[in-house]
Amino acid sequence: MARNPLRVLGTGIITGAADDDPSAIGTYATAGARFGLGFLWIAPVLLPMMYVVVYVSAKLGRVYGKGLFAAVRDRFPRWVLYPLVACAFTGNVIEAAANLGGIGAALALLVPVPVPAIVVGAAAIIVAFQIFGSYDLLRTIFRWLALALFAYVAAAIMARPDWGAVLRATVMPRVTMDAEFLAMVVACIGTSLSAYIYTWQSNQEVEEQIAEGRTRWCQRFGASRGELERTRRDVIIGMLFSNVILYFIILSTGATLHPAGQTEIESAAQAASALEPLAGPAAKWLFAAGVVGVGFLAVPVMSTGAAYDLVQGVGREGHLNAKVGEAKLFYAVIVLVTIVAVALNFLGFNPMRALVWSGIVQGFSVPPLLCAMMIMTGDRRMMGARRNGWLTTMLGWITVLVTFAAAISLIVAWAS
Repeated sequence: MARNPLRVLGTGIITGAADDDPSAIGTYATAGARFGLGFLWIAPVLLPMMYVVVYVSAKLGRVYGKGLFAAVRDRFPRWVLYPLVACAFTGNVIEAAANLGGIGAALALLVPVPVPAIVVGAAAIIVAFQIFGSYDLLRTIFRWLALALFAYVAAAIMARPDWGAVLRATVMPRVTMDAEFLAMVVACIGTSLSAYIYTWQSNQEVEEQIAEGRTRWCQRFGASRGELERTRRDVIIGMLFSNVILYFIILSTGATLHPAGQTEIESAAQAASALEPLAGPAAKWLFAAGVVGVGFLAVPVMSTGAAYDLVQGVGREGHLNAKVGEAKLFYAVIVLVTIVAVALNFLGFNPMRALVWSGIVQGFSVPPLLCAMMIMTGDRRMMGARRNGWLTTMLGWITVLVTFAAAISLIVAWAS
């Protein structure tokens, strides 16, 4: 049955907004503040990369019928599997910790409560929904708050930037090879193409099929052309809107904070000030709504993604459609990851800086994981007639090369 186009569009917009998690908000806001309009070119460069990463991960789960690391375990030797699992698992934990800290910093703008206390409370709510409630319910509650991120679009326009300079900065990249600039490039790549996206997207395709009654792998293997077309359309819509938000976050801070000499974002209040051309004193409310909305959407994705990584990596089963008693290891990992993520927030890291550094960590995990996904989705034994076509193959391997080059360039710059 064909889906209502308006429903697909609405879902795509919400998904795209939710993809810009607190780590992404902090990273893009810092990029605009530090480098001004000169960093706008990163948005159009990232768009095709964002699309291909999400599409091949969705395609893997939909066609092969298993989540990312279950597929990796089937396809690659253990000496490849275990480092990839460790890399993705670590990235998810660090990203979850940074995003919990981002939620705490944003809410601390509104309530006189210490950030660590907010982090503990937010984590407890998220875990309770994951174990005793429903992530779908949590998503329903908070996904509309994520739309507050569109305030950055209006704020950037009301800041009245030089639109000629904006256009030039968008289509004419200015790249320097110093460590600070390269670190921000890697952070933007990492937070846009985070490893948790691969794990979550592939496993959600599997979860959807299990919910439809296809509980055995042989029932899930393979996909129709129509199914893949719907997946491709949803991914394009979601990533397009995600990229628009990315662009305008950089533009809003580049047009407001950077010209004012505020090139370092040390607090949530500074990040929120980029919305003042639109909201004035209410800017902190808009900022907090956006961060809390996407944070409550993203943190469960990261902790669940880490559980998928570990459980599938050791050859066990576990999914969100299972009850706690049926998937004890899976849910135990979710709880453990959340506890570790909370604990990391008590080490005294600056929450806004942690958001950027979590993107850098993710940036180093992107190339090997994407390389593995490209090999699997191009393998006829795993994908049958639905293996990658020439366009997906080209975009995917270009993305692998670009992400490898960015990570290596940063290492070289750090070493020199």
